[in-house]
Amino acid sequence: MSGPVPPADAARPAAAPDPAGPVHPARALWRLFEPVYAVAFLQPESRAAFEAAGLDGSWRGYFAARAAPLGAVDAPQVTAAFFSFSPAMVANSVPEVWTHASPEQALAARDRGSAAALARVLEPVAPEQVAAAATALEEAAARLDCAGRVLAAANAALPTAVDVHGRLWQAANLLREHRGDGHVAALVAEGLDGCEATVLHCALDARRAVLQPLRGWTDQEWEAAAERLVERGRLTAQGTVTELGLARHRVVEAATDLAAGRVWEGLSPDGLDRLTAVLRPIAALCHRRMPINPLAMPPVDQ
Repeated sequence: MSGPVPPADAARPAAAPDPAGPVHPARALWRLFEPVYAVAFLQPESRAAFEAAGLDGSWRGYFAARAAPLGAVDAPQVTAAFFSFSPAMVANSVPEVWTHASPEQALAARDRGSAAALARVLEPVAPEQVAAAATALEEAAARLDCAGRVLAAANAALPTAVDVHGRLWQAANLLREHRGDGHVAALVAEGLDGCEATVLHCALDARRAVLQPLRGWTDQEWEAAAERLVERGRLTAQGTVTELGLARHRVVEAATDLAAGRVWEGLSPDGLDRLTAVLRPIAALCHRRMPINPLAMPPVDQ
């Protein structure tokens, strides 16, 4: 099919799930641990640690650090696990990264950089509060069922950090990889490929000008994915999400929350409130220090 292609930053409706409805506990807590995970990759300490390990360039460090728990895997496995990155972008770094640093060296750099970055970002937070947050997230991570979640299972098998900031990052990372594995499964079940999912994300609540280069899709690939979504009734020819597209997006997000929800089911409302209270100021600081926000994470109220 040929026809109009959605513009880079078309007008878009509010993101799903239904903003008028209650927020699932798994989603509310994801909004608190995702910034803790994400900020560490975007700070000078992480960049320096990767460069010291021979992983010059931000994408070499990123792909090596996230893929390292799986071992010295090739590009197709990383593309499958990460899902939203173009195969060509992954192949630019993998498997070549393993000639510069082994998976063990990449993991060591990841641990050093993330711990150092969080130590600086969270300097205004009382040490006992950082320790309480690390312990709370570790307790949650210990309850995870990683069946069917390859990235989460690989990260769960790693040794636990000794430093409190390293422990905090490792727990946040494990929880978000667990949620991410479930989200990929929901997208696959919905019949979406990596580029289509990214195009829909931009039509909903992100900016193509930011996200497309970060995921490596060419204009031709992007426009072809948009045309497929128009054919399937998910997007209008003007690039806005249709009612069907929004409804199906809510299905994906609900499935993602459901897949991530069991770990939080044992917590009482009071327990959830206490966990939220200890995480919120940490998440707020991390969110404010993120130089980019590719997932369009909402601000965290401190």
